[in-house]
Amino acid sequence: MSVLTLILIVVAVFVLFVLYGMYVKIIQKRNNAREAMSGIDVQLRKRYDLIPNILATAEKFMEHEKGLMSEITQLRTQAASIRSDADTIGKKIELDNAITSKMSQLMVNVENYPQLKSDQTMIQTMQTYSEVEEHIAAARRFYNSAVKDLNNSVEIFPSSLVAAMIGVKSCPFFEADDTARQPVNASDYFNK
Repeated sequence: MSVLTLILIVVAVFVLFVLYGMYVKIIQKRNNAREAMSGIDVQLRKRYDLIPNILATAEKFMEHEKGLMSEITQLRTQAASIRSDADTIGKKIELDNAITSKMSQLMVNVENYPQLKSDQTMIQTMQTYSEVEEHIAAARRFYNSAVKDLNNSVEIFPSSLVAAMIGVKSCPFFEADDTARQPVNASDYFNK
């Protein structure tokens, strides 16, 4: 065996190890993003389970808000039926943003109903909802961090070549929609 052949074999083995290392890292990052998405799903499931309790309590007092409560129920049903995976993450994010927006409207509208604000069940439910929202925010931060790592691997050369070969694609970030970025003007809801 010639020295040139030996050098080519060593270089080929080295390249294979490097490619395999990239492959492993990409798969790990994809799995981290999936794990993070499942963490969001767990927290969203808590929210979905809590929403009917909030609506049932609010319904006793908020006769004029039936349309809003119906919208929230419909969005909750749609969101709960979607299984999170790479193909549906965008729709899941869109529905989550819509639920967040509608629930914010409901919470602002609660201010118009002093009896509801002072109802002990509603107070406890609102505290629990607030805690769930904090957990969702933390899960979103973890997901976005995992997605950033994955997207870097998928988009930066040379690991982008390996990602393309194995069919790993970048994932969307969990971002607030445009309405959530706008400041809330409570008087908009009081004048309805």
